[in-house]
Amino acid sequence: MSTTESLHKQCRTLESLFDNKLTTYSRLAATITRPGSHDLESTGSLERWQDLEVELEELLQKLGEINDELDTLSNDASNQTTQTMLRAIQRHRDVHQDNVREFRRTKASVKQALDQMNLLSGVRNDIDAHKSSAADMLLAERGRIDSSHQMTDEILEQAYETRADFARQRTTIAGINTRMAGVLSTMPGINNLLGMIKSRRRRDSIIVGCLIGVCFVLLLSYITK
Repeated sequence: MSTTESLHKQCRTLESLFDNKLTTYSRLAATITRPGSHDLESTGSLERWQDLEVELEELLQKLGEINDELDTLSNDASNQTTQTMLRAIQRHRDVHQDNVREFRRTKASVKQALDQMNLLSGVRNDIDAHKSSAADMLLAERGRIDSSHQMTDEILEQAYETRADFARQRTTIAGINTRMAGVLSTMPGINNLLGMIKSRRRRDSIIVGCLIGVCFVLLLSYITK
């Protein structure tokens, strides 16, 4: 088998392998870009897609190298290349270019879809963070309100206790007054005695006043003589 035929056979084998992997890659890309396919890491789709992408790039590189070797052999005057082989070489070159375009188109489509999903994921994360922050603020506000209610309850409890103390003191004073009135009612002579003492005091005051007046008059009479 000549070198050209060997390269031609390798090229066909790699093209067939590339077609199979490209089909798998396209199907997986369709799964990735489908709406709602946001949990790619847990399903392993993203990792499998990346592996296939690397394999397809390596196959394209290998096919490009083989096509370059076929072109070199076809341009070598010492190599007897038939028209059939030249057409096959041209076909390999066209297939390679088509594969490159298809692979790039699918790759760009998947990249755009992944960028959109990452953007949406970032927006969802921001929304979740905002919701979490709002919830924390509400919880903090609720805590402050509960603290205010607790403080109000304590103040009201103190006020009720103070009022109860005043009520007990009022009851105690009323009891003392009642007992004093009872004592006075059982000893009527005390009131008369107190009245006599007050009358005696008023009389003594009048006598002392009169005496002071007489002394003052006598003093004036003595001075004027």
